[in-house]
Amino acid sequence: MRQPDVRLEFESGPSGRSRRAIFWLLLQGLFLVGGGDLIAQQEGQVPEEQKPKFPEPNEDPRLPDGKSQKNAIAKEQHEQALKDADDLVSLAQQLRDEIQKAGNYVVPLDAVKRTEQIEKLAKRVRGRLKS
Repeated sequence: MRQPDVRLEFESGPSGRSRRAIFWLLLQGLFLVGGGDLIAQQEGQVPEEQKPKFPEPNEDPRLPDGKSQKNAIAKEQHEQALKDADDLVSLAQQLRDEIQKAGNYVVPLDAVKRTEQIEKLAKRVRGRLKS
């Protein structure tokens, strides 16, 4: 199957110049205005002002107040681990009290639920300490 022949017809405009000449003038104007950047981008070179600024791999990012971001995160995780450890101790003491009150050979249902809470909290603390 043969494709139709497509041609652009350029007619003379009211000023006497052809549309083709106007098209080329516009194209040259675009090249002069943004041509340097366009050529640099085509060659894989991006001007310095357009390059994204990434932190160096060894550089420690800073918070707006000037403190180290890594230290702030570590401090927050440490405080949360201490809080979770206190909660863990509290839950363990509550479990011990419930079992003592229940007597011999009886396991209260609340004690089973409390052990599940202790397990979840212990896993959370372990995860924080590993990271």
